[in-house]
Amino acid sequence: HQERGDYDEAKTMFEQALRTGKAALGDKHPEIASTLNKIGNLSYEMGDLDSAMKYYEEGLVIERFVLDRDHPHIMVTLTNIAQIYKQRGSYSAALKHYREVHFMQVRAYGPNHIDVAATLSSMGLMKYQMKDYRSAFDLYQEALRIRRDHLGEDNAEVASTLNSIGLVLFKQEMFEIAKQCFMESLRIRRKLLGPNHRDVAILWYNIATIFLEIGEDDEAMKYYRETLRVEREALGEEHHDVVLTLQHMGQVHQQKGELDEALMYFREALRIERKKHGNEHVSVAKVLNLIGNIHLQ
Repeated sequence: HQERGDYDEAKTMFEQALRTGKAALGDKHPEIASTLNKIGNLSYEMGDLDSAMKYYEEGLVIERFVLDRDHPHIMVTLTNIAQIYKQRGSYSAALKHYREVHFMQVRAYGPNHIDVAATLSSMGLMKYQMKDYRSAFDLYQEALRIRRDHLGEDNAEVASTLNSIGLVLFKQEMFEIAKQCFMESLRIRRKLLGPNHRDVAILWYNIATIFLEIGEDDEAMKYYRETLRVEREALGEEHHDVVLTLQHMGQVHQQKGELDEALMYFREALRIERKKHGNEHVSVAKVLNLIGNIHLQ
């Protein structure tokens, strides 16, 4: 039922299995923990984070009781709980659970295992969200080292980690090194995914934003144009990302005093937003504000 997307029916079946299992096996049995985690996964997919957390935590208690201290099932459940905390914006709580997973992985597998890199990246993201950019950088750097050792240079996870490091450096205004990270990530993604993939557009956008930040408007516009081309190819003409890029392109022209060109991009963004949302929407209001500011200049 879960594979067919019939979540309510699947949950009913799992809950029945849980009651039957508890009656036959008792409360503290690996099969009970497994069923609890299945219901937790299902609740998560249905968007019911409170129920998912309840089932994961109940399953974790049993797993700690019946399994070895560094069992992979415990690591998975801790990671699932951390994921919920992350979605709720409770980054400190998420980090605490990721740290425990990291400690267990190092103890069980050694410090250079590929699974350790994934947890380091998750910890890095929590530190990034908490604005502790120095710590985030160190965690991402260690994840990058492990991934390069295991996967080589031209790998999607390596590219993703380079992008994350670039974002951390950008926040610290280390623009030149950030640009180098984005450029290397872009090279890898174009090689692996082709030139017209959404993940490629993200890198074009990040590089354009660096040029905008350091006042190189012409270079920024060049990269925004490439961003727009790829987004339209990958996402369609009227995607939200296309609207954001059009707005940035308008703002570049506005900064250069090229108001007619700025208006052209803002009006295209407005046309898309009105088509998608109608006239009475906050996104439409934002673009109208941009156009209004142009007319005041």
